[in-house]
Amino acid sequence: MIRIDTTLTPASLRKDIERLFEASAGKIFALERQWDPAKGAPVVTVAGRYTSRGWTEWTQGFQLGSAILQFAATGDRRALAIGRDGTVQHMARHVSHVGVHDHGFNVVSTYGNLYQLAKSGAMRANEGDLRSYELALKVSGAVQAARWTSLPGGQGYIYSFNGPHSLFADTMRSLRVLALSHSLGHVLMGENDLQISLLGRLLAHAETTARFNVYFGEGRDIYDQRGRVAHESIFNLNDGSYRCPSTQQGYSPFTTWTRGLAWVLCGYAEQLEFLDALPGGELRAHGGKAAVLRRFLGVARATADFYIGNTPTDGVPYWDTGAPGLAGLPGCLDAPADPFNEREPVDSSAAAIAAQGLIRLGSYMKARRRERAGGRYLCAGLTVARTILREPYLSTSSRHQGLLLHSVYHRPRGWDHVPAGRKVPCGESSMWGDYHARELALLLKRMAEGKPEYRFFVR
Repeated sequence: MIRIDTTLTPASLRKDIERLFEASAGKIFALERQWDPAKGAPVVTVAGRYTSRGWTEWTQGFQLGSAILQFAATGDRRALAIGRDGTVQHMARHVSHVGVHDHGFNVVSTYGNLYQLAKSGAMRANEGDLRSYELALKVSGAVQAARWTSLPGGQGYIYSFNGPHSLFADTMRSLRVLALSHSLGHVLMGENDLQISLLGRLLAHAETTARFNVYFGEGRDIYDQRGRVAHESIFNLNDGSYRCPSTQQGYSPFTTWTRGLAWVLCGYAEQLEFLDALPGGELRAHGGKAAVLRRFLGVARATADFYIGNTPTDGVPYWDTGAPGLAGLPGCLDAPADPFNEREPVDSSAAAIAAQGLIRLGSYMKARRRERAGGRYLCAGLTVARTILREPYLSTSSRHQGLLLHSVYHRPRGWDHVPAGRKVPCGESSMWGDYHARELALLLKRMAEGKPEYRFFVR
């Protein structure tokens, strides 16, 4: 269980944040010089060097988005040039990619961040640039929403790259592209010019995820523990009925893959911010604003409580709560995580994602005078952040291309590098882990400075 330090504030982590962005700059520039775009997107490091890993090109936006975040945090125009020029050169095909559920990762990390910088005045952009960012976000949101499986009762979900039968927990974070597209006045046009609300699909997908991928301790099965998350839900396409939980990257359908848990926690927490900013009338047809916010808050709190209760004391989780090797690490949740253990790897990328979710959830609740509960979540997120902003998780060596160490990609398939003399992966980085460490640090930097919080949408 996380040992929450209630004395932490964003300002108390200022030196850690500065150190991260100092280390980050050199890694961004080195990767830009050394990476061959013909290899595809960099995904994970092997012995400290980034390599590609063909599955989908879902990390391209994190590579370029990292440079954009570096500019947002430091004002370094060299980083902005990498991110902005790379977006023009490489990201257009991702906008119209009909084969993935990753638009909220790739497109929002690039076009979305550029649009936000331009609208805030932090970056110069002419009218043509601004309209191109808007168009990319509009189209991307519609393409993502079109990847749809309908269920009885007007419900449904954005299906994963496994096919129309598959609902992934990860996709909660992709909903932000639907939110942006909707906020720009866009809709998905269907057969016979049917106008399909992107906000409606966002809410329907979130409800389906809450019903089938998240558990609430209500006796759904004998492994029903409040806040536990199933990576994947499988449906019968003949009648739309739910069949079973599943997983692609976790240990089993009845354990919790911690990065999937983190995606859900972060996704619901940041959507709370977006939905709260909408006029009440926009949510009237969906049960009303109060009911929608209550549902999202309930899911965010359940998953936050599970993360806090099932993670080692320093806030970095092992890659799956039921990983079999944990039986050989008795008391592992009552001590700091050990990334160099001989049984099971930790996943720092899950920690970076979850920390942001905890901080956003806590801030949301504190702003609504729920000081005690909100403060607990906020300080839990800050406790996690303090851990990963320091060694042994922060990489400061120029010989290692990664920024956040001890990240894991796909443990069941053995895709992660195991150093010589060791039995499990450790010491490596992932492009999404590095990106989310920067995103977390930017959020904390803005909070420490008393500036408007970093969000995916423009108020």
